[in-house]
Amino acid sequence: MNLLLEVRNLVRHYRLPRERLLSPAPVVTALQGVSFALQAGRSLGVVGESGSGKSTLARLVMALEAPTAGQVLMGGRDLHALSAGDLKRARADFQMVFQDPFGSLDPRQTVERIVTEPLIAQGETGAPARRERAASMLESVGLRPADLAKYPHEFSGGQRQRIAIARALVTGPKLIVADEPVSALDVSVQAQVLNLMQDLQDRLGVTYLFISHDLAVVDLVCDEVLVLYQGRVVEQGSPDVLFNAAAHPYTRALIDAVPRARPGSARALAGVVPLLAAPGGCPFAPRCAFRQADCLQQAPALRALADGHLAACHHAEQVRSHDIPIRETEE
Repeated sequence: MNLLLEVRNLVRHYRLPRERLLSPAPVVTALQGVSFALQAGRSLGVVGESGSGKSTLARLVMALEAPTAGQVLMGGRDLHALSAGDLKRARADFQMVFQDPFGSLDPRQTVERIVTEPLIAQGETGAPARRERAASMLESVGLRPADLAKYPHEFSGGQRQRIAIARALVTGPKLIVADEPVSALDVSVQAQVLNLMQDLQDRLGVTYLFISHDLAVVDLVCDEVLVLYQGRVVEQGSPDVLFNAAAHPYTRALIDAVPRARPGSARALAGVVPLLAAPGGCPFAPRCAFRQADCLQQAPALRALADGHLAACHHAEQVRSHDIPIRETEE
């Protein structure tokens, strides 16, 4: 397969407001050296709690923000090194589907205007050609060409997300970044939209970077999974490997936190993602039931275990082979 997207050592800092006039502004590190590669036609899921850096990663991949350090290469070109004109033209190859189908569509615009907006931004002339392309995209997502004349309020949430997907596909992109694309939808509608996205991938060969907090969704859609914690990649591998033999306590905790059919079977993950990174040691150590002395002294590097399985844990082999008890939430 051809390498489509490569992220190299991506870092993103944000400065917070000063607490006092003459005090230094605190810095939040949203991403700390994130790297991965995505082959054309594949799907990579990115999971983690709120505050882990998922949406920041999506914005940097989409070149909506500039990284503090690192590179985002699409087809071998560093997006953040392109001129404004070159970046605008390059955007035809990567589009985004947002979380909220109610907020991401302009209620004052017709569906035709919404779906053709990327074509207009790319400078494609000829309204008849744009309309024909938009009608074709609507049909590909299960809507009718007659829907072009309607407005977003005339559609259900699931139909609106189909319109958003049609808009993302209209330029014929190679990559779609989907940021929680089904989390705002009813469960029954989620399945329909996910099935649609898989069908479009089979037919069009589109590549997905799928941002989600829902492990079941990622398990269904993605070929590989990246687990983020406090802006770091702590584990990476196929869904089968991660969800059946997780080697990082954080991944185990995320899986244990998923509600199951048996009441009370889900266990809450203690604490919250820290806003500011703790100096030294493993960033997950304060919340980890499996920590040992070395975990508090040195941050573990992401290392290969087997069969493309990577984990950033000093004791990954032991974690993978044991049932790790998750700490009870401390009041």
